[in-house]
Amino acid sequence: MAETTADRIAAKIIERTGGDIRLALPLGLGKPVTLLNALTRAVAGRPDVRLSILTALTLERPDMGQGMARRLLEPAADRLFGKYPQIEYARMMRDGTLPDNIEVSEFFMQAGRWLSQPVAQRRYIAANYTHALDVLRRWRPNVMMQLLAPVDGDHFSLSCNTDISADLLDDRRAGRQDFVLAAEVNDTLPAMTGPQALVDRDEVQMLMDKGPQFELFSVVKRPVGAVEHAIGLHVSRLIRDGGTLQIGIGAIGDAVAHALMLRHAGKALDIQRNSPFAQDGFDESGAFDAGLYVVTEMLVDGLLQLFKAGIVRREVDGVAIHAGFFVDCRAFYEALRGLTEAEHARIRMMPVSFTNQLYGDEDAKRVARTDARFVNAAMKVTLMGGVTSDITSSGQVVSGIGGQFNFIEQAFALDGARSIITLPATRTKAGQITSNIVWSHPHESVPRAYRDIVVTEYGIADLRGMRDEVAVARMLRIADSRFQDDLVAQAKAAGKLAADFTVPDGWRCNTPRQLTGWLESAGLPSFPFGTDFDDVEQRLLPALDLLSQTQGNRAAMIRLVLEGLRAGDADRACMDRMALTAPRGVRNRLEALALKGALRQAG
Repeated sequence: MAETTADRIAAKIIERTGGDIRLALPLGLGKPVTLLNALTRAVAGRPDVRLSILTALTLERPDMGQGMARRLLEPAADRLFGKYPQIEYARMMRDGTLPDNIEVSEFFMQAGRWLSQPVAQRRYIAANYTHALDVLRRWRPNVMMQLLAPVDGDHFSLSCNTDISADLLDDRRAGRQDFVLAAEVNDTLPAMTGPQALVDRDEVQMLMDKGPQFELFSVVKRPVGAVEHAIGLHVSRLIRDGGTLQIGIGAIGDAVAHALMLRHAGKALDIQRNSPFAQDGFDESGAFDAGLYVVTEMLVDGLLQLFKAGIVRREVDGVAIHAGFFVDCRAFYEALRGLTEAEHARIRMMPVSFTNQLYGDEDAKRVARTDARFVNAAMKVTLMGGVTSDITSSGQVVSGIGGQFNFIEQAFALDGARSIITLPATRTKAGQITSNIVWSHPHESVPRAYRDIVVTEYGIADLRGMRDEVAVARMLRIADSRFQDDLVAQAKAAGKLAADFTVPDGWRCNTPRQLTGWLESAGLPSFPFGTDFDDVEQRLLPALDLLSQTQGNRAAMIRLVLEGLRAGDADRACMDRMALTAPRGVRNRLEALALKGALRQAG
């Protein structure tokens, strides 16, 4: 195989470091995959060389799985996820071929991708986003790699990853760090400007700016269902005009952004008034005449949509959005590339030392971040307000704390600010429904002393400064009614509720049926900001979600098969797309019947 520019740079790195490489690698999209893979391959073939990588959020196209998931995803993989190359060290970790002389540690992992992977679990570093910089500083990297966007002949943009890279480069300029900067240029990476995002050409010691370029990783938008829309509508009642906003990626983030747009257009109030769930006293409404200012670690499509709609327009020193990093869908990247010069000037990529904390120019940040609402997601919340966001009860890390705790700390430090934790009230796996509101969890990501506002599809619980018995009762009010009695019994056993406490009748309607009845006529979209799924795939998604929930539950699967027998001619296009129009063999016939049943139930 002919030697490439990437191979030559890898050889130079090995020579420059004396074969002991401590590589600082950006979180997420900012990894220069061509260079990184060349270095990984070079070191893998040299037992005398050592490569230690400190990074986060290694992006991978999802495992296609088997059965229905593979039938849906495999034919559309490039369209959905982009032709993003496989990162070699991740492949080696998965197939057990990572050599002993290569070590990878992450402080945040792609959600759920490294469960039950012993090496990844053992080498995970628990650190808040703002503290990851300190971890890197103590580690003293001798190489930093970065994907850059071209700006002009003299400058490049850090683009998607000013988060930690900007501060590391400042350290090097000040003589506090000494590392080689090796970079790869990608012309499709949006060039974000501003002083923190720019790098001079002469600051890059090793540069790959010509040759083949890879497609950027594209995050597939998940459908927004009734649960997410309800959460978004509730959250929209908490956001003050003229305030400050932070939201994250995913279906709930999209739902919150969409609900704010409905509110701004005067279309949310009628939906909210029809809610069958217990009232909570929060009633922010009306258009955003003053507008919102955004300070967020992650710039997501929902925030960009609010910016384009004129809702995010309150400026701080001429800037409406300060963000630390981004990774999203291809339409999001296109939208960033299409911004006018004036629009670009109002979006600034910053280090997370600016976005995620108040230290440094604290007085100015306090003035800017008025009436802040920091909206984040969780996996579980206890009745007493402890939050679990990143880890299972067995201690397996799902993702990482990221900047969630940073923003919760800010909510308690800023006058008028609130932390808003969102989560669905239940989870369905293998046909079994469990409550996400629990009595206890062995690994809390955020301790109960930081309890503030919690939102499920059934409403809002304000916990800040409340006595334990009040906090417990308010959490019960937003729990699924099927689990309230068991939760009450556990709280009483711990002495946190009076012996004569009973769940009020008005809290007993927290059921999926009531939720569907509330929102089914509202015309809320499954993809408020578009999708890469085509029309047929969009019809398939609810049915496949239903099938996924029943996996492992024999009785539930039999019910779907029987439903399929009664379905007659199902959606022909859907069956064609899944290659199940004329199934052969018993297994495929059963899969086809189950899909027909799921299409009928979901449709």
